[in-house]
Amino acid sequence: MDASVIVVGAGPAGLMLAGELRLAGIDVIVLDRLGERSGQSRAIGFTIRTMEVFDQRGLLPRFRDLQTSHAGHFGGLPLDLGLLGSAHGAARNVPQNTTEEVLEGWALQLGADIRRGRECTGFVEDRAGVTVTLRDGGALRSRYLVGCDGGQSTVRRVGGFDFPGTSATTELFLADIRGLELEPRTAGAQTSTGMAMVARLPGGVHRIIVGERGTPPRTRTGPPEFTEVADVWKRVAGSDISTAEPVWVSAFSDAARQVTEYRRGRVLLAGDAAHVHLPAGGQGMNTGIQDSVNLGWKLASVVRGRAPESLLDSYHTERHAVGRALLANTRAQGALLLGGDEAAPLRDVLGELIGGAEAQRLLAARVSGLDITYDVGRGRHPLLGARMPHLGLEHAGRGTAGGELLRTGRGVLLDLTGNRVLRRRARPWADRVDIVTATPHADDAEGPLAGTTALLLRPDGHVAWAAPGTDDDLRTALGRWFGPSR
Repeated sequence: MDASVIVVGAGPAGLMLAGELRLAGIDVIVLDRLGERSGQSRAIGFTIRTMEVFDQRGLLPRFRDLQTSHAGHFGGLPLDLGLLGSAHGAARNVPQNTTEEVLEGWALQLGADIRRGRECTGFVEDRAGVTVTLRDGGALRSRYLVGCDGGQSTVRRVGGFDFPGTSATTELFLADIRGLELEPRTAGAQTSTGMAMVARLPGGVHRIIVGERGTPPRTRTGPPEFTEVADVWKRVAGSDISTAEPVWVSAFSDAARQVTEYRRGRVLLAGDAAHVHLPAGGQGMNTGIQDSVNLGWKLASVVRGRAPESLLDSYHTERHAVGRALLANTRAQGALLLGGDEAAPLRDVLGELIGGAEAQRLLAARVSGLDITYDVGRGRHPLLGARMPHLGLEHAGRGTAGGELLRTGRGVLLDLTGNRVLRRRARPWADRVDIVTATPHADDAEGPLAGTTALLLRPDGHVAWAAPGTDDDLRTALGRWFGPSR
């Protein structure tokens, strides 16, 4: 075996997965057909849940000068993300190439083997592993293969994954330009002929997104010329940007597709390889990163022989449901963003509904990734299956945040009452689960942890067991998520 896991694609999802695997000590090779990072920057920020995930791994300090905001939108309709009560806002100023640079540095520091300029052209799976063939005639072998290679995924195509959904109806252009001063235009700003948006980025760069109503997608083998983008901008927005300097230009569409299986035997998919959609709010990159955080610890546990292969089935079960909800919300936003006059009544009605706090919270949680709850077993505790909120804890004589306990990518049994019997029951899993005694900070004592005596946290930060309030006992929960005791 050349590696336990081969990851195809060195974008955010692939690099995040490489880091997660290396945290668990799994050898991983990342292949990417490009000789260097693309420099493109489709996504320019992080949702609140991605901010929490990066905080769990101690990555936030690596992103310099983060600018966060509680201002969000759903199809151009404003949302107040502050209603969610998270310690984090959404980041608005991080180009995707910076995200890739940070995640690559983290993965390399942990010992990942990243091989650029090595293109996967196919693979053959057998009972013992997967043999990956390369464009240069070489081959590599691993126990598992993960396709993180984007919307045109080779791994998905060669693996025969079904990819149903709706075809594109509209083409849109994205360009980062400099040399002109443009007034910001909010997401979903409508004109008589389409939609145009402007956002300021660092370094005197403006990002424009423009779509002309009734423009069908074209088959392209590369990015469009900037002159084409400038022509569409003039027709839709009414101003001339042809003298600007294009930093990079791209075209995308409103196609919405999702694979029916995230796993087929020893081959798995994550990120855009598993789901494509209108990039409303940058949710695609963020969901792909979170796919990898869900998959990484499970795949590592199986590779190390600590858990049965059936644990990988929970990756499909949990993340396919998230992807399905993602496609639903981005298609709904597409109707608001790209619809013409016929969509105006829909925008008006939804705009009235969003004026209420309950609807605001629901949609804000949806686009922020904070509404995700996994089926981890029956019970009544409000945190069961949800992500652990950012709460203050007193541990080892000092204050800490719950997320800091997950820095190593291991599970955590959080004992909130000094229960020796509980800790003794968990000791056979101590090679996989940290047993931590702590008490809630006084400010959080009456919050979500009120009346809670213990929590079992998965490495992705979701609550797998809580006492009181879970029907299963602790040993059952530990065995389900971390394998048999030793």
